Amino acid sequence: MYEATGKLKVKFDTQTFPSGFTKREFVLTTGDENYPQDIKFELIKDKCSWLDNFEQDQDVTVNFDIRGNEYKGKYYVNLNCWKIVGAGSSGGGNSGQAPSQASNAGQTEPSPDDLVNDDIPF
Repeated sequence: MYEATGKLKVKFDTQTFPSGFTKREFVLTTGDENYPQDIKFELIKDKCSWLDNFEQDQDVTVNFDIRGNEYKGKYYVNLNCWKIVGAGSSGGGNSGQAPSQASNAGQTEPSPDDLVNDDIPF
């Protein structure tokens, strides 16, 4: 898990592919005024609409994973966003997270012992 904070520079339109897969890309400008970095992220499937909650030049924090793959001898890297929050938000307000995550914002996270389920039938 990685995190980046900066200004939302560009929001691209959602792309839909013949297979039914959808993705939406956006660019975040990070760093100081002397050495800004423009970093492209992507949202996939049902997360594409999260970007509608944010405006260009708005300060946001993005949580993401790094995804890599090889295709015909070339290697590609994607920064896959799984959460986007407006700066100054603490889980509420302008938040790009799944409804189940947003509704649990004030609750404590379960411990690993709470997640153990010994009733598995196999």
